[in-house]
Amino acid sequence: MMMASRGGGVKLASSMMLVSRSFSTAISRGIIAKEAVTAKAVEFHGDVVRKNIGEFWVRGSVFGVRHGSTMSFGEKDQQKVEMKQTQPVAEGGDKEEKKEIASYWGVPPSRVTKEDGAEWKWNCFRIDPVLMVCSMKLKPWETYSADLSIDLKKHHVPATFLDKMAYWMVKALRFPTDLFFQRRYGCRAMMLETVAAVPGMVGGMLLHCKSLRRFEHSGGWIKTLLDEAENERMHLMTFMEVAKPRWYERALVITVQGVFLNAYFLGYIISPKFAHRMVGYLEEEAIHSYTEFLKELDKGNIENVPAPAIAVDYWRLPPDATLRDVVLVVRADEAHHRDVNHFASDIHYQGRELKEAPAPIGYH
Repeated sequence: MMMASRGGGVKLASSMMLVSRSFSTAISRGIIAKEAVTAKAVEFHGDVVRKNIGEFWVRGSVFGVRHGSTMSFGEKDQQKVEMKQTQPVAEGGDKEEKKEIASYWGVPPSRVTKEDGAEWKWNCFRIDPVLMVCSMKLKPWETYSADLSIDLKKHHVPATFLDKMAYWMVKALRFPTDLFFQRRYGCRAMMLETVAAVPGMVGGMLLHCKSLRRFEHSGGWIKTLLDEAENERMHLMTFMEVAKPRWYERALVITVQGVFLNAYFLGYIISPKFAHRMVGYLEEEAIHSYTEFLKELDKGNIENVPAPAIAVDYWRLPPDATLRDVVLVVRADEAHHRDVNHFASDIHYQGRELKEAPAPIGYH
């Protein structure tokens, strides 16, 4: 009886081994068949494959370690197949990176030319769609001819306490600048433009956030202030071509910009009329600084080198323009910024908001 039961047990175990082996082989073949799909199918149906693999591990653990090891080989094969399928895509990506940069929609960038047909090489100021439609050519825009007829001697006489505070604060900032740069007006201009490009960006950003919070228009002042910041930045890019700053001057620029950015940000939040008045006086000092720059050029103490190419294109200067021509147009820009900021401060002093007065858009 015991022999019969033992023999029956052996037969039962053998049949279970046979069934489990057949089950293992069938599932393994099924997995291999699923592995033979395209890369796209694996990508979209990967969850199904992983689900089947998970079911096989559960069943394999019931029937023995042999079937678990069979599954591990299948998983390795699947990883090899996936690696082979993804490898051509990666190689194709490397090849695409060597191609010319195109836009997100696959449209190659248009070729912009100047009036004489020469290629336009500046990406920071580009094309005017209206001119493109009218003339069927891509012409540069955001360029302009500076108004040199502006009154450079205008001065806002400080009357209130905040006016006097803003005026003497700017005067106090001028002393260390004179001491450090002395008559090196190229580097002096670089430092000045680094600071002068901050207020427009800060004011425009705060007005932008205010417009979003209150669901109201800004009267065009966001664009005006951001245009001012961009114009000042172009001044800096121009003088970087003229003055080659030393390493400690670059370090000073980083320090001064970081301090002034945070200080002006807090000042604008506390009192916009004080902030704009301070910038107005800062622009008056810039006019004085560039006037001294011109005097040194006229005396021959500073070489009147040819104007940088970026300045010729940005201000539409003649091809034979010199550094003196650049200083003239930059000084005119500073005079316009002086007027805009004193005007903005006057609006606040009258108890009004900037949006109530039309912004002088395009007033360079």
